[in-house]
Amino acid sequence: MSGSRLLKSFVDIFDGVSIRSMLFNCGLIICGSIVFVVGMNSILVPQKLLSGGLIGTALIIHYLVPSSDIGLVYFISNIPLLLLGWFHVSRRFMLYTIFGMAFFSLVANLIQPPPVSIHDPILAALFAGVVCGIGGGIILRSLGSAGGLDIFAVYINKRFGLRPGAVIMATNALVLLTGAVFFNVEIALYSLIYVYTSSRVIDVVLTGFNRRKALLIVSKESHKIADDILFRINRGVTYLKGKGGYTGEDSDVIFTVTTLTELPRMKDIVYGIDPDAFMVVNDTLEVLGKRHGTRRVY
Repeated sequence: MSGSRLLKSFVDIFDGVSIRSMLFNCGLIICGSIVFVVGMNSILVPQKLLSGGLIGTALIIHYLVPSSDIGLVYFISNIPLLLLGWFHVSRRFMLYTIFGMAFFSLVANLIQPPPVSIHDPILAALFAGVVCGIGGGIILRSLGSAGGLDIFAVYINKRFGLRPGAVIMATNALVLLTGAVFFNVEIALYSLIYVYTSSRVIDVVLTGFNRRKALLIVSKESHKIADDILFRINRGVTYLKGKGGYTGEDSDVIFTVTTLTELPRMKDIVYGIDPDAFMVVNDTLEVLGKRHGTRRVY
């Protein structure tokens, strides 16, 4: 591909994306990669702990062959997944990911902080999970990633319909099992603590400490309930058209989003108006946008 065609392709992929947005996403990847690498090189590697995915594979190779370079091994192992993602996943996502993978591999070699002095391996696994989880969460808040098996998981989901979480869990289990075979079971179990802790911290970074709740409310008094939600709690509502499967009656189903702290007030309003109302409360990963007609942002 010529230089002009390559430039045109790049422009087409990022058509409509502002420079500010691109810099913001690249900045998240840079900050997250640095935090993760600090945790990896100051805690994981000195403690000989493992991680999941391709980072875990690179660590195993490094422990078996100390002269091997973690960043270089990680970069090389990502190449097949980058090709897979380029043709079968979003190309904009993959360009951010190529940047993230290259930067992560670079700083994995450049940043070599002194080892953290923690003698208890459980505490070391927990601390590494917190630090690396924060770094991983910051990276995932961008529109890309730092490479790894997330690309494979997205492809498997699109190709076969398997949940990405299940694919990642299976591959992480395979890496930890390999670590148990080459090293010992204790290392694998301590590493399991790290993997679990980092995954929980990533969830917190992605969703925040005050998760939003999505509510579906079915009631014969839906309009009275909606008015109270609008004017007492100042939350937007949307009516969804519903029909009872047994009664065949048409009804307006209320859809709204609230915070965890406001949820008890929501319940008081709903069941204060209609004790027979049916309400479903769901966790949400992220809520974007604002209520129409106000400056209130969810």
